[in-house]
Amino acid sequence: MGRCERRARSAPRDGGYVTAEAAIAVPALVALLGMLLWALGAVATQLRCQDAARAAARAAARGEPPAVVLQLARAAAPGGADVQLRDEGDLHHVRVVARTPGPAALALDIGADAAAHREPGLP
Repeated sequence: MGRCERRARSAPRDGGYVTAEAAIAVPALVALLGMLLWALGAVATQLRCQDAARAAARAAARGEPPAVVLQLARAAAPGGADVQLRDEGDLHHVRVVARTPGPAALALDIGADAAAHREPGLP
């Protein structure tokens, strides 16, 4: 029996490995892609919360009324975010908390804080 005949006979035994490997690899890749997209959404939520907190703290430091500060923070924050304002003398604190996108089981509260001193010359 020649070499070519042995290879031809052994080839059908290896035929199912590709299917089995694909059946395991494809769901794992889909799960990895889902986790990466969730993490990207969480990072985007964190960045928007931080931007909203900073903008609101700067507005409060300029002497804007609390209603305007809240409106500014909610406009920059993700939808449904909770905004809290707190003053300690000349220091204005702003905290913005929002939920990450995705299913309820994966949703996390992500928040950001910012503080700014009242600008000189303001009452």
